[in-house]
Amino acid sequence: MPSNDVRNLLQTAVPTVAAGAIATVVSAAVVGGKGALGAVVGCAVVIAFMGLGLYVLQRTAASLPQLFQAMGLLLYVAQLLLLLIFVALFKDTTAFNPRAFSATLVACTVVWMAAQARAHMKAKIFYVDPDTSGGDKAGNPEKAESAS
Repeated sequence: MPSNDVRNLLQTAVPTVAAGAIATVVSAAVVGGKGALGAVVGCAVVIAFMGLGLYVLQRTAASLPQLFQAMGLLLYVAQLLLLLIFVALFKDTTAFNPRAFSATLVACTVVWMAAQARAHMKAKIFYVDPDTSGGDKAGNPEKAESAS
């Protein structure tokens, strides 16, 4: 994984883990142990889904850059639908508090997306790939004329 991708992952995962820790403490204080467990599971689900989505999006950008925007939109819609399915599946669980789970899931998703938007806005990404070969006709007119 290139260093820019790792930096993006860290800039999004760290605030999400912090939000999950805060949600865990609040859920433990309000609901008890089952609330804390629900918050931890909710945060883990968000980090797993969003982290996997970021990985898939970075791989798509590297291999098929023309599909990057469409893939990003499709990926976010799919992630949100899957998270909604998780909330629906675990609404009647007795293993943990479903309200703490769903509240943490929503809060961590919002934090992840906000942190990802911030990381993207602060990243210095080239919009033109600099040519390193140095001998093409389009990039260097002087060499193109002397080669003719």
